[in-house]
Amino acid sequence: MKFTKEEKIEITLIAISAVSLITSFILSLEYVSWIAVILCGLPIFKECSEGLITEFDIKADLLVSLAIIASLMIGEVFAAGEIATIMAIGGFLEEYTVSKAQGRIEELVKMTPQVATKIENGIEERIPVEKVQIGDLLKVLPGESIPTDGVIVKGETSINQSTLTGESLPVDKKENDEVFSGTINLYGSFTMKTTKISQESSFQKLIKLVESSEPENSRIVRAADKWATMIVVIAFTLAVLTYLATFEITRSVTILVVFCPCALVLATPTAIMAAIGNLTKYGILVKDGESLEELAKVDELVFDKTGTLTNGTPEVVKIISDNPREMMHLLASLESKSEHPLAKSIVKYCSNENPTEVTDFKMHIGKGVSGTINGSKIIAGNKKLLEEENIDLKSDIEPQNGEIQIFVAKDSEILGNVELADSLRRNSKRTITKLKGLRIKTTMLTGDNEKTAQHIARQVKVRNVISNCLPEDKTEYIKREQTLKHRVAMIGDGINDAPSLKKANVGIAMGDIGSDVSVEAADIALVNDNIEDIPHLIGIARRTIKIINIGIGFALTLNIIAMALAILGMLNPIEGALIHNIGSVIVIIYSSTLVRYKLSRRDCRQPRKLGMTKHLNKSKV
Repeated sequence: MKFTKEEKIEITLIAISAVSLITSFILSLEYVSWIAVILCGLPIFKECSEGLITEFDIKADLLVSLAIIASLMIGEVFAAGEIATIMAIGGFLEEYTVSKAQGRIEELVKMTPQVATKIENGIEERIPVEKVQIGDLLKVLPGESIPTDGVIVKGETSINQSTLTGESLPVDKKENDEVFSGTINLYGSFTMKTTKISQESSFQKLIKLVESSEPENSRIVRAADKWATMIVVIAFTLAVLTYLATFEITRSVTILVVFCPCALVLATPTAIMAAIGNLTKYGILVKDGESLEELAKVDELVFDKTGTLTNGTPEVVKIISDNPREMMHLLASLESKSEHPLAKSIVKYCSNENPTEVTDFKMHIGKGVSGTINGSKIIAGNKKLLEEENIDLKSDIEPQNGEIQIFVAKDSEILGNVELADSLRRNSKRTITKLKGLRIKTTMLTGDNEKTAQHIARQVKVRNVISNCLPEDKTEYIKREQTLKHRVAMIGDGINDAPSLKKANVGIAMGDIGSDVSVEAADIALVNDNIEDIPHLIGIARRTIKIINIGIGFALTLNIIAMALAILGMLNPIEGALIHNIGSVIVIIYSSTLVRYKLSRRDCRQPRKLGMTKHLNKSKV
């Protein structure tokens, strides 16, 4: 366990105060207790004065200060010293808990790359990372932290991406693969071309997201603070009334001690910070505590299809040809000259094939490509292109599920066709099942045609589907659901999803950390691109609110019982201080259980009927 310099000083002062109290008790030297009053009491007086003078903020420190002063006035120096020491211990535990929950920020800042090796005209030069510009060539050696975001242009390696994604295993990287700032190059050296300056890199964005993960702006935190202020006023009033009724100052002092709302104030921030710490381990970044509050109330989750339920990249799903090997070799050779996403998917599918040289290559925008291979003219494209070339398709079979068709012809003779489709994420169906168990209505909004949308929806068992959506249609759907009193969370990955992410009660950004616009628009970011973490996210949000409510209820109950005993004269100030701080420690320990929370089967109850519409089209939005 490591402590900062300030924490070590605070521990030392508390230890000296504790020794002085023990000495005072054993040797009956009450004046020795003044050491505890001075060392632990003065900081409390200082915080109380600063809060009252600068902000006129009535805090628990006011009650503690009044209790210490009152104890000294009645000659109970030992009691005053013990109250000050116990309160100092409670305050230290509170600060230490919050500081450790936020300690990840400091760790990330320390890991920020400071220098980079720039290659210019074959000469290597070490420069500050702030001077790196987009397009610069950088060399990264084994063991070095990657200075900024970029693309590998030479070399192969394995990267430790745990700082960004939480992945425990290294990720293999080769030419044209993206690499991100703050991740560690494990093995081979490589040359990269920068795509972002350091201030806009993934790592800096991660730091900003974690820094913004504060619980103070949460509504439930503000409510707890208001309760705490009321309790201070009530405690002071009861202390005065009790003295006027009994003329026993000890009872009044004890009321001030036991009614301090420390446990009440601690319940919310410690729970929220523990939950945020838990989610960070899963690669989930929450911008603020209020997002967790909202998420706990969500009853509908709206999915974008492409890049969310699906991988967002087309894959070859069907090959129709009498000679598929020849056709795919010619197609891959031709498409190797193209930068189109469909071309890249085909080349990837035929990665074991060595492409044949292509001459007279030509792009037909929106239709396909053509070229000459071994003296034969090869054409690959959609029906429109082949019809323009007067090539007979022989059969015109429409794809059943909206797949993309690429027809291949050699010397005006059709060889066959290839069907490509966006592939489903392997855990999409499992995620939807868990969400139904959490009684969350699931909806899919997509710009794809109805046939494609229904095909994906059937696979993952999403019943509420809206196809042919423009960005404004998605926003309009969310607005309509909100007017029906639904709490809607939206999960998406692209720029077109940003308006919907903003409009939803909670916006969840999908995709890698480089998705700038969607991450900025969202309240929560899934850094590791794993939608199966969403049920865990909703589960811990609900659990957090439950733990906060239990903690607040426990704190209020303990305060009321202790106050009643103090009014009846059954507690003295020393006993009151012990009870008060035991309550604070219990609340901290209970809240900290969220750090190890995992979604269980018990959390996923059987789904109830949500009145979901089976298939809707754009006209019904």
